[in-house]
Amino acid sequence: MAKELKLMKGNEAFAEAAIRAGSDAYFGYPITPQSEVIEYLMAERPYDRTGMVVLQAESEVAAINMVYGAAASGKHCLTSSSSPGISLKQEGISYIAGAELPCVILNVVRGGPGLGTIQPSQADYFQATKGGGHGDYRLIVLAPASVQEMADFVKEGYELAFKYRTPVMILSDGVIGQMMEKVMMFEQMPRISDAEIAEKYPWATIGKPKSRERNIITSLALKSDEMERHNIHLQAKYKTIEEAEVRVERIRCDDAEYAFVAYGSSARICQKAIEIARAKGIKVGLMRPITLFPFPKKEVELMTQKVKGILSVEMSAGQMVEDVKLAVNGRVPVEHFGRFGGNIPTPDEIVKALEEKIIGG
Repeated sequence: MAKELKLMKGNEAFAEAAIRAGSDAYFGYPITPQSEVIEYLMAERPYDRTGMVVLQAESEVAAINMVYGAAASGKHCLTSSSSPGISLKQEGISYIAGAELPCVILNVVRGGPGLGTIQPSQADYFQATKGGGHGDYRLIVLAPASVQEMADFVKEGYELAFKYRTPVMILSDGVIGQMMEKVMMFEQMPRISDAEIAEKYPWATIGKPKSRERNIITSLALKSDEMERHNIHLQAKYKTIEEAEVRVERIRCDDAEYAFVAYGSSARICQKAIEIARAKGIKVGLMRPITLFPFPKKEVELMTQKVKGILSVEMSAGQMVEDVKLAVNGRVPVEHFGRFGGNIPTPDEIVKALEEKIIGG
């Protein structure tokens, strides 16, 4: 299909982009506020369009292990869920990271802890960026702030996942997943053939030709020295990712005396807060991390050379603010402002927090 301009929900845009990105399979399980992903895929019948398999598993645990199996065979596969569902997938995600397999995982975050609420939140930042499951591993984490990015990050997620042989998480929330915007859909990409998999991904389990030894994919290593060598290899890969794959957007930072740091829907709200603050004579800009891992540490550090203070705006009790403070390292004041439990901050609340916590603090 050619490029199209469509009005879509964020979740629907992700689903359509999954088809167009040449996905071989989607395995998922419905949970609010991301159920539109599997609903759209089921209604669209992508098998008839491209041969893509869509399967509702019996549970989130089953879905992520289906991803594990498909990824091991070199297929482009993905899954999606929301906070409690992602928690159920964590063991499988750790296995996939340990086995160095590429896949894309969408988390449309809802309020918690526990079953919480179906309203939007950003309280899964720690889980997404610090590993989430057991063991020393990281995920590449992309944070969309628009419906357009919900689509674009599927294709970009696959590129990064296969480049580094690692899971990529798209960390969205109920605002971005449910809102409707215009989105320009990219043209249909072909699914990769088995012959291309054999040529491009020599690690994939596609059967044993006579020309090479068997591929064994596992995250199990019973000998400590062997496990340590694998961990050293993984940490070196994550360091390479940190050096090469940082993505960040700066908005009105050139003359800023203060700065917001925010991602996703909070960054959208901060853009209106900037207008309100500047109308009051407060020169404030926004630094929006697009990659949450790797976090833009150097970019935040450089910002401290020109601003007097930083407000980390999040729909959580304060999680990303810890990474902001580490990057700032005491050079300027850093404070947090957040609403949580499913509440969304208003631009006026953000400006008031800037005045009280940073300017007046």
